Amino acid sequence: MTLVARPITAEAFAPFGQVIALTDAPITINEGMCQRFNDLAEIDIIEGRPGLSLFQSKLRQLPYSCDLLERHPLGSQCFIPMSDAELLVIVAPDAGGKPGAAQAFTARNDVAVNIARNTWHGVLSPLSGSGMFAVIDRIGTGDNPGQNLEEHRLEEPLQIIRDS
Repeated sequence: MTLVARPITAEAFAPFGQVIALTDAPITINEGMCQRFNDLAEIDIIEGRPGLSLFQSKLRQLPYSCDLLERHPLGSQCFIPMSDAELLVIVAPDAGGKPGAAQAFTARNDVAVNIARNTWHGVLSPLSGSGMFAVIDRIGTGDNPGQNLEEHRLEEPLQIIRDS
């Protein structure tokens, strides 16, 4: 199946999470020396705790073949680019415990992407930049900290091409 990766918008991505962009007026803090853009995404964590990690990913190229989707039932994942980057974002709704109809987006470095808890998505796939991302997600606790990852191998890989 071929998917066209189109530029990400908050409206198109809303069923899968939030696009974090500077759209609202900031709050002035620190005696007028700083602008705070407040509460831009819902960090949704069950059990565990939220944590900040750095991910270093290899760059991908379009067209791109995707044969694996994953989801995190216990927490959202927020990807914040740490360089002048373009990110390929592949997402799908849940359809009875398996990925439903997938969609693909491209996101520039002026936005971050928060993927909602339980949303099927492709692995971190930067198309340009350093491949370094700050990630806010669930840090597991207890006997089974890995219980927040489900993977699904696709019978037919998704072929992702760029919107022309």
